[in-house]
Amino acid sequence: MRMNDHMKTQLVSAIHLQEVELQEKPAEDQQGTRVCSDADPTFTVEDAVETIGFGRFHILLFLIMGSSNIVEAMEIMLLAIVSPEIRCEWRLDDWQVALVSTMVFLGFMVCGVLSGYVADRYGRWKVVFGGFVWSAYFSLLTSFAPSYGWFIFLRSMVGCGVAGVSQGFVLKTEFIPAKYRAYLLPLASIFWMMGSMLIIILGMTVVPTLGWRWMIRISVAPSIILIFLFKFIPESARYNVSAGNVQAAVKTLQWIAKMNRVSLPPGRLVEAAEEERGSWRILVSSTFRRTSLLLWYSWFVASFVYYGSVLSSSELLEKNLLCVTDADGDHQVKHRQEGGLCYCIPFGISDYQTLLISCLGEVALIPLNICLLNVVGRRKTLTVLQLLSAILFMMVNICTTMFGFTVLLFLLRSLVSMNFNVIYIYTAEVYPTVARSLGMGFCTSFSRIGGMIAPFMAQVLMSQSVILALSPFAVTCVICAALNFLLPFETKGRALLQNS
Repeated sequence: MRMNDHMKTQLVSAIHLQEVELQEKPAEDQQGTRVCSDADPTFTVEDAVETIGFGRFHILLFLIMGSSNIVEAMEIMLLAIVSPEIRCEWRLDDWQVALVSTMVFLGFMVCGVLSGYVADRYGRWKVVFGGFVWSAYFSLLTSFAPSYGWFIFLRSMVGCGVAGVSQGFVLKTEFIPAKYRAYLLPLASIFWMMGSMLIIILGMTVVPTLGWRWMIRISVAPSIILIFLFKFIPESARYNVSAGNVQAAVKTLQWIAKMNRVSLPPGRLVEAAEEERGSWRILVSSTFRRTSLLLWYSWFVASFVYYGSVLSSSELLEKNLLCVTDADGDHQVKHRQEGGLCYCIPFGISDYQTLLISCLGEVALIPLNICLLNVVGRRKTLTVLQLLSAILFMMVNICTTMFGFTVLLFLLRSLVSMNFNVIYIYTAEVYPTVARSLGMGFCTSFSRIGGMIAPFMAQVLMSQSVILALSPFAVTCVICAALNFLLPFETKGRALLQNS
């Protein structure tokens, strides 16, 4: 009995001693590791991004990720340049030429949702890098296509790769502070314009001498260079915390802060992991259902009118379907025959020059775009741009001089490019991190439906009637402008959501 009392006394003393030690060292565990208490300061990725601000990292990010737009533009705009050449080589009808663009956008549409899901589940960086490698490989193979069938198959594979590359916009957006997004993201049009102009210059200089196959081979070079530069871009910190990899997110934010010569907020990064990442249910939940439906149509229209303007200008120039009051001898000939259209109608130097000038239109109104985004917001900017695009599409039907047509084409390309850019920005801002890439993937897939239909309007119907071919582009713009008023969220100046 005494022994039991003695043991009890020792046990109580030991427990009391342990409590005293814990009170004296409340922030250390058994290995001497610091354990933060509830009173320690904490911060989120959003806090860190805003504290870091804009600096050298963002310039690097802007240049490398902007260069991805050069590659994407070259792969898509290549279709407008190569169409007359493959029409001639394989003696294709209008619908066969249009099918090339449609198959490219079909590959983009199928892989758009898949790339968005993979990016939300396994990371943005992997998808974008994989898209670069995939598109460069199949684009190179396209230059060796022995037949029309092989050509459209390989170009559809290129479309799959470009779908992955487009996720780079999400990766870029998640690193940019809220107050800088309306300034930096519209500038992506500069890189798209550079890619468009580069492929036109290649067409002008390489196609007449070496042919379209060498033009494609040379156009792959920027993709290969960019693959090696991509190692300087980290995985999204927002994705890492949503996946529960807080340590990786901290390392990324510390590296960015060091590059920008600033410090992270005091305390520790605390953000809950999200199990439901990349779920389509988030997109059709009560919170985002109306937004998703309206955005899917807006993306359809954005792609429909953009590629409609690109392919229409190419077709009008190639077949001399313009109503031009001062046309030269070559452009007075309407390339029509009783049995169909002529097969071989290559671009002339003046046609390439007109396309180059129209490409400049993609950046001419960037200051106006930035002003609209910051003053009136995203939704109203979309409405203004879509209404003006509708007017310009109908004005292309007006008989004018070649200079007048070039000006109209210049303004039209400016407006449809700005519209595409704003819809990219709004989509990246409105969806939460757990579904941002998937939301972008669904939207880009719906946009490619518009891209699939546009060639049949711009390249098939155009031969029958210019006004009938251009009217659908104007009508869809007007409808979309009206529907923008139903969008429930304005994202101007709003922080990016982490979850729904």
